Amino acid sequence: MLSDIEIAQQAQAEPITQIAAKLGIDESYLEYYGKYKAKLSEELMREKMAGPDGKLILVTAINPTPAGEGKTTTSVGLGDALTKIGKKTVIALREPSLGPVFGVKGGAAGGGYAQVIPMEDINLHFTGDMHAITAANNLLCAMLDNHIQQGNALGIDVKRILIKRCMDMNDRELRNIIAGLGGRVNGVPREDGFIITVASEVMAILCLSADVTDLKERLGKILVAYTFDGTPVYAADLKANGAMAALLKDAIKPNLVQTLEGTPAIMHGGPFANIAHGCNSVRATQLGLKLADYCVTEAGFGSDLGAEKFFDIKCRKAGLKPAAVVLVATVRALKYNGGVPKAELGNENLEALSKGIVNLGAHIDNMQQYGVPVVVAINRFGADTEDELSLIENYCRERGADFALSEVFAKGGEGGTALAEKVVAAADKSSNFHPLYELTLSLKDKIDTIARRIYGADGVLYTTAAEKAIVEIEKLGGGALPICIAKTQYSLSDDPTLLGRPQDFRITVRDVRLSNGAGFVVVYTGDIMTMPGLPKVPAAEKIDVDANGRITGLF
Repeated sequence: MLSDIEIAQQAQAEPITQIAAKLGIDESYLEYYGKYKAKLSEELMREKMAGPDGKLILVTAINPTPAGEGKTTTSVGLGDALTKIGKKTVIALREPSLGPVFGVKGGAAGGGYAQVIPMEDINLHFTGDMHAITAANNLLCAMLDNHIQQGNALGIDVKRILIKRCMDMNDRELRNIIAGLGGRVNGVPREDGFIITVASEVMAILCLSADVTDLKERLGKILVAYTFDGTPVYAADLKANGAMAALLKDAIKPNLVQTLEGTPAIMHGGPFANIAHGCNSVRATQLGLKLADYCVTEAGFGSDLGAEKFFDIKCRKAGLKPAAVVLVATVRALKYNGGVPKAELGNENLEALSKGIVNLGAHIDNMQQYGVPVVVAINRFGADTEDELSLIENYCRERGADFALSEVFAKGGEGGTALAEKVVAAADKSSNFHPLYELTLSLKDKIDTIARRIYGADGVLYTTAAEKAIVEIEKLGGGALPICIAKTQYSLSDDPTLLGRPQDFRITVRDVRLSNGAGFVVVYTGDIMTMPGLPKVPAAEKIDVDANGRITGLF
């Protein structure tokens, strides 16, 4: 089979005007970025918001493994399949980060014959949104340090600065640095550090903002530091939010692209789910619901991270009501959860599958708690046997979840029509969606609810630093905000080595921070990093471009 990039490069893309027309969008509402990409204008957003909503379909997955689950591939293939069975459909996805593209995970444009194109552009600079977010974040940092250098009128304590610089690349060397060396004219020496752009609060704010006015207000609420007497300092105190919003005036507009089969796709925003809230922008999802009968979206990593945050943060804040959940699982990943090494996953092993399938059961239980119909998408690989597939199907029946085989990677939309029919049927059922917890609960009670009901933990342990941070956040009025837990994606627990469905464990909270502009509280567990590093052999080593500008090795 051809590689992903070879498949994408052979595709005959339609002009973006034709893709827009499928959604009833006149070209006057398009801001072009070449022939096959466009931003959707503010005028379109304002015009469409009063219309009725289509049905929102969330695609999530079991815990990711080195075997791969294919969540984005399933999202894209499902969108194509819904189109193929005659449904007016749009897909709403996150934008890829350069960190994973050049690191180990890869991009976020799908795979095989279920991809969004132009995949090289999407996985590299796209329309510049990531760069704009990076610039806005770093402008705030520069203005903060300049304020201190120029006399520090606010009395900012350099030992209590919270904001960090960011870049959209995996670079562990920058996690912890000393800045401001070289004498008085070069700044005030202090400890500093970088996070990856997709973990920044600016990214979260962009993805949760309703419009430019809301964006500017949220940016002004970013808590950047404390003064010597303990007074909080916000971005608005530095008069930074107006300029930051100016840098983001185009980035806040959703991007329109297409799948290999010409299904419209809106890609906008890209927070990671293990260290951020893991969903594409509210604006992209809301617009998708106004433009089509079905809007297929995804949330990062497994349901314990992306889907939980999608429901408890994004849906709560934006008033979204999902009609159905698609839960992606593979034979290979479940055997891995049952103890089979990656090199042996191609061999039939019903015993290991029976052992590892409890991970799927946990995620089914997680999603059913929200009152939304669940369909399991069994993402089929070539080495899967009929007995293995039957075992998963029987397990789904026992858990009260519908299911369908998905072969979109190899067959595109045609390989997902059975899944599409099941999703349509599920979306026609009554959805009694509700968040997992009430905002009136204390921060600790919210954390405990997620830990027990989603992760299956016996409780939560807090470090002294976390205890102190919670008290401080509640003093600042953050006690009524939702929770965004930063946790490993590889396990339901905070220990990445505990596979399957761990029992008899507790979650350890090491720090808690207020994302005041985004409107949630970030809870750090385990050793989760906000600035990832490159692997021993990064994917970047295989990526190249020839004299004609043709990229190779991207996938």
